[in-house]
Amino acid sequence: MPLWVRIARIWVPLAVAVSALSLLVYVGVQQTYRQSLNDPQLQLAEDGAARLSAGASPESVAGSPTVDADKSLAPFVIVVGADDAVLASSVALDGSAPRPPIGVLDTARVKGTDTVTWEPRTGVRIASVSVAATGGRVVVAGRNMRAVEARIDQFGQPALLAWLATLAATLVATWFVEVAIGARARPVT
Repeated sequence: MPLWVRIARIWVPLAVAVSALSLLVYVGVQQTYRQSLNDPQLQLAEDGAARLSAGASPESVAGSPTVDADKSLAPFVIVVGADDAVLASSVALDGSAPRPPIGVLDTARVKGTDTVTWEPRTGVRIASVSVAATGGRVVVAGRNMRAVEARIDQFGQPALLAWLATLAATLVATWFVEVAIGARARPVT
């Protein structure tokens, strides 16, 4: 049997296992970063919906400081009425409060909550959590994803290099085992 076939028989399963484990690590880290990005919004949306349901005004739930969704990483709140109109907002994008996607609002009303990535304008990605309140109103809390997406990208490049280096190392190790050790184990004819 040719040397390259013997090496491939050993290395290909190793390469598949290394690739699967590398993908698992990357996805695990990426999802941890992405899911933790929602933590402040979850608290803001749930607390806001509870306050709104208890009789607080939309303005007091949204708060007054206006966050620029394009530039700021600060969390913000939007209160939406049963007719999908923005009742109050602590965020502005291009001079006005962005309106959350209707499907997100509908899902929050049906299921009680909805968590999505929302892109109100090209280049502005928002991690948002929407929570239903009484009277068909919805509290949407969000924040710009720019910093976390940059962190994920910074992790992705070394992860890719580590995967490639591990594939190369397993190929070299397989070659070594097959050539150096395998030659001693095969009977001479």
